Amino acid sequence: MAYETEDPETQYCFPDINSSCIKTKRSTHEYNIMYVFFSLLSVWTVFLNLLVIISISHFKKLHTPTNMLILSLAVADLLVGLIVTPLEAIRFIETCWYFGDTMCRLFLIIMGLLLNTSLSNLVLIAVDRYVAVCHPLLYPQKITMTRTIIIICVSWFCSSAYNISIVITTSQSKYTCYGECTFMVIFVWKIIEMILSFLFPCTVIITLYLRIFYVAHHQVKVINSLMRSGKHLTEGSVRRKSESKAALTLGIIVTVYLFCWIPFFILSLTPITSMTSAIAYFMLWMLYINSGVNPLIYAIFYPWFRTSVKHILNLSKICKPA
Repeated sequence: MAYETEDPETQYCFPDINSSCIKTKRSTHEYNIMYVFFSLLSVWTVFLNLLVIISISHFKKLHTPTNMLILSLAVADLLVGLIVTPLEAIRFIETCWYFGDTMCRLFLIIMGLLLNTSLSNLVLIAVDRYVAVCHPLLYPQKITMTRTIIIICVSWFCSSAYNISIVITTSQSKYTCYGECTFMVIFVWKIIEMILSFLFPCTVIITLYLRIFYVAHHQVKVINSLMRSGKHLTEGSVRRKSESKAALTLGIIVTVYLFCWIPFFILSLTPITSMTSAIAYFMLWMLYINSGVNPLIYAIFYPWFRTSVKHILNLSKICKPA
């Protein structure tokens, strides 16, 4: 019999296999709390992003280039809550991977695809807002529905090809025991991942939003100078409110983005990166939580979202042709 000299109370992921990983012991109370928490997180992420998807898809007035980007972001975040979060929660709570080697690779591809696509959508939204605020006259010509949809499709395709390449070149022979699903890559891939999935998008997002804030601030100065001459007092007041809202949104976007992504990518550059460690899991879950926070930042701050949610929850209105 395998493990005859081991502690008789030791639990294994696969007791009938000699190379099985050891399963972490948890009390029933711990199991219940963790499963309830992660279930609520998954439901929250799916429900909130589903409201965004239904709102933009159902109401034709919301079919704009900007909202198509928000829709793409919501789809990626919804799939994170629907697929990645439950599987990751089981792996974290049980400390075992019960779904086999093939499913492990597929899971890693889907996880990387959705996280990278979500991040690329944040970059595209920043570019869209930059053109709209800084070059408003060119916006209708440069940012069209057709171009936006094509860019979104290209983004999903590139993210898929990129993550498939990483997982295919990942060596799973380094597994220390059976029942493990870790994401261990060579150092070169870590550097590429750091540049493409963090440094570049982080730089673009922060630079564009700072530029947007600067332009908005400059416009308010012009309006205020007109106010002092007794012109357009109401317009100036509205612009001041817009500036405050832009500053608040900018702060939330940058803070949440950096808070969720910086720790994980710093950790990914350490000599040994194993998703089974407690610290690595915490950093990884920050990315998943970000998928539930994105709709709050990019949708709830928009008045159309609050209005559309009221119509969605009131089924008698949403079903009317008008």
